[in-house]
Amino acid sequence: MMERNAEMSSRSKARIAGVFYLISIAGCFFAEAFVRGRLVVYGEAAATARNILAHQQLFRLGFASDLIAVMSYIAVVGLFYNLFRPVSRNLSFVAAFFGLAGCITQGINLLNHFLPLILLGDGRALSGLTTDQLQALAYASLRLFPTGYNMAMVFFGCYCLSIGYLVFRSTFLPRILGPLLAFAGLCYQINSFAYFLAPAFAARLFPYILMPGASETLLCLWLLVFGVNAQRWKEQACAAEER
Repeated sequence: MMERNAEMSSRSKARIAGVFYLISIAGCFFAEAFVRGRLVVYGEAAATARNILAHQQLFRLGFASDLIAVMSYIAVVGLFYNLFRPVSRNLSFVAAFFGLAGCITQGINLLNHFLPLILLGDGRALSGLTTDQLQALAYASLRLFPTGYNMAMVFFGCYCLSIGYLVFRSTFLPRILGPLLAFAGLCYQINSFAYFLAPAFAARLFPYILMPGASETLLCLWLLVFGVNAQRWKEQACAAEER
């Protein structure tokens, strides 16, 4: 009975991780595609300000969606640490460090999303500034958001590289997911540093970076549908304890 409970526990943890993973992916996608992508008019501070003021609730919903995504990813990091400890305790810890560092960076970066609401919606508190200046500050904050996001993606790239290696070394998940995830992590880092060093090149590169990133969705769906091979997870955990 205890053996059966252990097998169910590992499979359940994997599926719970898949649920949080899906929430994180969906939250980020909604905030970027349906909120910032809809309301931010690049190069037009005044038009962006008008959109935000006209759709304040949607803009706030985007912030909440991103925040839920970060919280969900923290849960993924914790569950993955437990799940992959039998493969390598040390690397699982390093991966968790990078994952949490990325979440903290992105959590702080969300202030750049929220700041325009303060600047545009409470202009009386900043009466020394003109409307044009407030709009310019709000727009600058939104333009800073991608910089903070790419900083977070450097850490997430390291996380995906680490988890990709752990998946490849594991016996309880399809090994092919490991190289795919590691390649996605490498692409995240290349894109982020290209953004810092050569923005024009990064803009052309970005659509191609999205394709390897689909491996995260594949891992998420695999965990949701199949979980892990509980018997093999138990065997690897027992082997790790003997070492």
